[in-house]
Amino acid sequence: MASTTAALHPDVESILVSEAAIRQRVQELGRELKRLYGDDEITVIAIMNGAILFTADLLRQVDNAVRLDCIRTSSYGSATESHGTPKMVHGLTLDITGRHVLILDDILDTGKTLSLITSMIRGLNPASIRVCVLLDKKGRRQVPFEADLVGFEIPDKFVVGYGLDFAERYRNLNYIGVLRPKT
Repeated sequence: MASTTAALHPDVESILVSEAAIRQRVQELGRELKRLYGDDEITVIAIMNGAILFTADLLRQVDNAVRLDCIRTSSYGSATESHGTPKMVHGLTLDITGRHVLILDDILDTGKTLSLITSMIRGLNPASIRVCVLLDKKGRRQVPFEADLVGFEIPDKFVVGYGLDFAERYRNLNYIGVLRPKT
C-alpha cells in the first residue's frame, strides 16, 4: 500500500497546502459550484498549463453538463517574478455567447492575467462570468481583481506543485510547496 505522505522534494522548502487539504477543498468547491449553477450547463475555461490538475479534479466534482476550453497565457517564463503584461499564447475555440462561463486558474497574484482574460471574455457576451482560483496571493495584487471562489489564501511566497511550476518543473507534486530560494 502506498503512503499518503508525500516526500518533500529537495527543492521545496516546506509544504504550504497538503494533498489531503487540496482534495477536501476541491470537493467543497465542487459543492459550491453546484449550488451556484444548479443544473445549468457550464462552459469552463481553464488557463493552462497551471490549472490542468485543479481543472481535472474540480470537474470530477460536478455533475453538470460541462463544455471545456483551454487558453494559454505567459507571464513568468523561467523567472519567479512576473515579467509584466501577460501574453495570450492560445485563445478560445468555443463560442461562449449566452453561456455561463467559469474561468479556472491555479493562482491569482498580480491580477493582471485574470483581469485581461475576464475583459476579453466579457466582450464575447456570455450569460455570466465567474472566476475560481485554487490559490489567492492578495499580497501581490497590482490591479484590483477578486475571484468569486477561492481554494486557499496564501502568503507572498513562490509556490510550486499541483500544476504550479517554476520553469515548467514541479507541476507533478501532489502538494503545494514553497520553492527553496537558490543560494
